[in-house]
Amino acid sequence: MNVLIIDDEELIRNVVKEYCLNEGYTVYEASDGIEGLDVLEKENIDIIVLDIMMPKMDGYTFFQKMKEKYNIPTIVLSARGEEYDKLFGFSIGIDDYLTKPFSPKELIARIKAILKRSNNNNLEEIYTYKGIKVDFKGRVLYIDDKIVDITPKEFDILAYFIKNPNTAITRDQILNKVWGYDYFGDERTIDTHIKILRNSMGKYRDLIVTVRSIGYKFICDEK
Repeated sequence: MNVLIIDDEELIRNVVKEYCLNEGYTVYEASDGIEGLDVLEKENIDIIVLDIMMPKMDGYTFFQKMKEKYNIPTIVLSARGEEYDKLFGFSIGIDDYLTKPFSPKELIARIKAILKRSNNNNLEEIYTYKGIKVDFKGRVLYIDDKIVDITPKEFDILAYFIKNPNTAITRDQILNKVWGYDYFGDERTIDTHIKILRNSMGKYRDLIVTVRSIGYKFICDEK
């Protein structure tokens, strides 16, 4: 697997690189978004570890330009850990978000989980309920026959809900099933993603209900 690390701090690049090399990954480096785009033109990258605050081209600008040509899972490393920063990142399609200082072991766990999901998208069925249609193989959400621009994490959460209708699901269960690793951070990240997902579902947002003191439930009247 090929990992691209984009960060203007050489020390951070070296730490991430060391842990990735220990996992047998091939590592490419860039110190800003412009260099990162150059690497993408030359190499086949499987996952990106991306800093946000960088000179020449910041991380979010890089990500948006990257998405015009590539569909590469991306983990953000950022010193900016406010909820609105994470909310913005998730809303534009970032797969995961780690706040600096971070645990390299946790980063590797997240990389493994994302790569595993990317290699195991074998669902082929189409799910329909009311005005919702979900193409699992194509990873596309339709609302009233219109394609909805949905982030990868939103899709994974919705798919998990659909596979477990009318069941109260805890935040821990969502983290373990959707993120695919033992989460070390703030469980409120789930609430942030649910907020984004509900907005994407429009008038069907109320199908995802909050279960007090537990988590969430996807309401479906069909058997």
